[in-house]
Amino acid sequence: MSLRCAYTDLDGTLLGHQGSLFRDSVGEFSLRQARTLEACHRTGVEVVIMSGRREAQVMADARLLGQNSYIYEAGCGVVIDGERTLLTGDWMPDDDGTPAERMIAAGIPDLLFERFGPRLDWHRPWHRERQLSHLFRGSVDVAEANALLAEHGHSDLRFLDNGAIVRAMDGIEGPAHAYHLVPGGASKAKAVAFHIRARGYASEECIAIGDSLEDLNAAQAVGRFFVVANGPEQDPGLREAIGDRPNVTVTEGRNGDGVYEAVISTLAERG
Repeated sequence: MSLRCAYTDLDGTLLGHQGSLFRDSVGEFSLRQARTLEACHRTGVEVVIMSGRREAQVMADARLLGQNSYIYEAGCGVVIDGERTLLTGDWMPDDDGTPAERMIAAGIPDLLFERFGPRLDWHRPWHRERQLSHLFRGSVDVAEANALLAEHGHSDLRFLDNGAIVRAMDGIEGPAHAYHLVPGGASKAKAVAFHIRARGYASEECIAIGDSLEDLNAAQAVGRFFVVANGPEQDPGLREAIGDRPNVTVTEGRNGDGVYEAVISTLAERG
């Protein structure tokens, strides 16, 4: 069965040092990412970027990469050929504001800050101008955060771990993580599944690549999932979560090198 689509995370995956398309994991110049895109173009494989970034950023990246579809704000929204779909359940923009504004008005971020104190903060400056979700950084128990939300009547919100970040955080040992507060049970996995259905692909015709626990959930929507090597190196919990999932492979390469490895090996296997 031929490869029809490759879904890839941006930060820590397709992008290298400091979010550059043309740098590897340590900042050396690299064309591996461009060669990955070229290989997909030559073989008719659609590339869909999925990210926790807000839409304006992801749209600019998609345009730069020459792609017509993208997933933004950790799966809250999907754009396919210019048509936008929100996957935020009952949390839709209305006269009371955007979902992000309504969460602020309801005091939900403050609830999390009160519980976790110095272990959680806004992921500055990227937390600004978000429409559908909120972005934090720190080191907290995700299950505890979601239990707190449910306890206060917010079971329709989800607090998720989108992977380790490079920026250090005072008072936290080891790498801090990026966290998203998303409405309606949104996830990258649901967004990937939505795009697959919209395009009429079979799951077995698709692969996904990422570096975080949230990315890993997309393994349930595709035939094969690749975790780039830097993911479990920075987050031992990710390797534990991988377990013995039969359709998950950890690449030898980090960041864009791992994406190249995933795409080229899949194309070679499928002729």
